[in-house]
Parts: sequence; structure tokens; C-alpha cells
Amino acid sequence: MGSASVAERVAAGRSARDALPRRTHADWAPAPDRRDPVDMLQEQCASRVPDLVPLRYGRMLVSPFTFYRGAAYLMAADLATVPNTGLRTQLCGDAHLSNFGAYAAPDRRLVFDVNDFDETLPGPFEWDVKRLVASFAVAGRSRGFDRSDREDINRTAARSYREAMAEYAEMRELDVWYSRIDLEELFARFAPMLTEKERERVQRNLDKTRHKDSLRAFEKLTTMVDGEARIVSDPPVVVPVYELVGPEHRDEVTATAAAMMRSYADTLVEDRARLLKRFRPVDAARKVVGVGSVGTRAWILLLLGRDNEDPLFLQFKEAQTSVLEPFLGPSEFSTPGRRVVEGQRLMQGASDIMLGWLHVTGFDGIDRGYYVRQLWDAKGSADVDAMSVKVMRAYAELCGHTLARAHARGGDRIAISSYLGGKDSFDRAMASFAETYADQNERDYAAMTAAVNDGRIEVLTGV
Repeated sequence: MGSASVAERVAAGRSARDALPRRTHADWAPAPDRRDPVDMLQEQCASRVPDLVPLRYGRMLVSPFTFYRGAAYLMAADLATVPNTGLRTQLCGDAHLSNFGAYAAPDRRLVFDVNDFDETLPGPFEWDVKRLVASFAVAGRSRGFDRSDREDINRTAARSYREAMAEYAEMRELDVWYSRIDLEELFARFAPMLTEKERERVQRNLDKTRHKDSLRAFEKLTTMVDGEARIVSDPPVVVPVYELVGPEHRDEVTATAAAMMRSYADTLVEDRARLLKRFRPVDAARKVVGVGSVGTRAWILLLLGRDNEDPLFLQFKEAQTSVLEPFLGPSEFSTPGRRVVEGQRLMQGASDIMLGWLHVTGFDGIDRGYYVRQLWDAKGSADVDAMSVKVMRAYAELCGHTLARAHARGGDRIAISSYLGGKDSFDRAMASFAETYADQNERDYAAMTAAVNDGRIEVLTGV
């Protein structure tokens, strides 16, 4: 890409279009030898914490939409059965609409971006677009929207991606790199489109997001015991480390924690590594997060700076093999934690200053990779369950644009834009694919429900 001229990159996009016309993206049907979805999910959970797997299944079975959130592996396998454009970029790997959201940039301004990279890997750009647009089809069904409204929303997401990519194709390299989506400016832009009630809801959400930081986590997750801050036990969601391994392993836990901190600090820029040294570890716990991530090992670590009014909560989240790797090949990075972090740094306009990774031997003697970030750093997400058709359409436009910006950083934006073209062929194909795949998602959801009823899998609900 770096040595190719603009004309050559445009030609590459057109060549890909000739090889795989845009309209063909609408075509998808389950392969005749498609594997049982429950078997695949159980296979994926083999490396996860066994006692948390029923909780993962329980969260997935809340609705077809929550099932979709946990079924990235199934969709990757399905996408691998059809031809692709060959136009590669850095993929999020799980670009559903709930994996976009707000957080605080290093300058403390709220920005909107892709915010989950557990599955990130280079691959065909359209895999992310299909995952995103289909998520709107599934979410639209969960909200009871009719097919006409859903298809309009689906097309909006694809159109926004295509038009934004055309904009980025015309920009200078540094301008693409500096580009980010400021949430305050965004709200001002979309506010006139909302009802007063919707504006109030968004404003409350923004206010809540601004205050969701380590101080808020300290208030919510800790208590004082003999003058020391301790993380409150709330099993199975939050379990302090000594409840898991017993106080007799205190020396082993301390040694492992010290090794983790040293390994992690080595991946930080020097000034941030020095900042980390100003905090001392106080307590740690296992904390269940999300839907698709449930069962992976996720730890929270409480550190204190000058006093109890100066907390820092870090999240150490296990990074496993990306669901894309069986179909797109292994990552170039030897540790999955680095795969996640490098993908995030490439795709996001601004990233958490404490973002890093480590590879360490755990209490059980097994080597595992983790990535590290602040637990709460003004992170917030949209309330899908409260979205009207109009709001979801606006959100689809926002997510499509945001994904294009991320892809423009990680791939050849000129070739991709050339492939997409100026007409709506791609948009219509994506909207059609999304509805077809939403049908498949419902069949897979039904298969998992049947597996529960048959006693084939165990679930834990209401947590």
C-alpha cells in the first residue's frame, strides 16, 4: 500500500469489484455441512473457567440479541464459507453495535469509537461490516421494528460506512490518523433530531459516563476493613482473590501479582510506566464482564496512589485465540494480549493511557496472555432497549462512520472506497444479508434453547 500510487490503489478496488460484485454480498445460506452451533459454542468454552460457562450461556439466552453478542465464533465460521474481497484491514472481529461506545481520551474529552478488540485480527473489511449491519437487524427485531424500518436502518449503517470511507479516501494520511469523533460535538449535531425525552435520556447517559471512573468504582466495589480498602465479594460476578485460592496461598498470590505487574509495565510507554510506579497494589478479584467474554479470566486490581482518595482500578482481561484465527490464519504476535492491544491502538482514534499487555504463568501453572486497561475510564454505551426507530437509525449512521474511520487507519482506504463505489449496491446487499443472517441467528438461538431444555447444557440465569 505504501509504495502504490493512488491510481493503482483505485484500480485494485475496481479489480476486486470485478472479481466479487457488490451485489453478491447479499447472498448467504448455511453450508450443507454447517456444524451444530451448540457444539461450536461448547468447543469455544473448553478453555474457559468451567464454573462460569453456565453464566455465559445464561446471559446469551436472554434474547436473540444477547445470543448474537456471544456468537462471534459462529459468524466467523459462516463468513469463511463465502468468497471475500481480499481487501484487508485491521478487523475488530466482533463489530456488533454494543461494541461501540464512549470513553475518555487522554485529554479527558469524551470520544466515541469501537471499544472491544478481543477478536481483532487483519482480514477482509466486509466481515466487520456484515457483523455490524446484521447486529442492527437482530436488535431491530428485538425492539419489534417492522421489516421496512429494519431494512432502512441496515442500509443506513452500510451507507454511512461507504460514504465515510469515501471521505477518508480523500484525506491526507496525518488527517486520517488524527481523526476522532468528539461526543459533545456529536450530541450537538444529533440533538435537533431527537425528542425532548430522548435528549434528556442521552444527556443523563453522558453525565453518568463522565463520572464512571476509578473513584466511582472505588465507591461501588470496595469497603474498608481494618483501615484497608477491600473489594466486596459478590459471587459469581465479583470474587476476591483469596476466596478463590485461600489465604494460605498469600505468598504465591503476591509473587504472581508482582510478576504480572512487571510484565505489564514493560509494555507501557516510559512516562506511563513511571506513573504506574506511583501506585501500590491493594487488592484483587475475579470479575465477570460482558456476554461473549464470560468465562475468560478477568481480574480487577485495586491500586492506591497518595491515599484512599487516589484509587486506580485496572482490569486484567484474558486474551485467547481470536475467533477469526481458525479461518484467517494465526496472529503475527506471539502473545494474544499483544494482538488485542496492537489492534486497539491501530483502530482507535485515542486509547487508554494504561493500555498494555502481559504473558504470565497463573496460579494453576498455565501460561496465559492478558491485556490491561483501566476498569472504568468514563466508559459508556448506548441503551439499545430504549431506542426508537429514529434513534437506532441515527446510531447506525454513527457506527457505520466510526467503523470506516477505524478501517481507514488499518487498511487501504482508497482501494476499499474504490470497491464500494458511489452508488448504493453495497448498501442494499448488506441490508439483505443482515436480514438473512438474523434468521440464522434465531435458528441458532432456538437450537441453544432446545439444548438447555434437553439438559445438554447447563445455564445460570438472572446474574
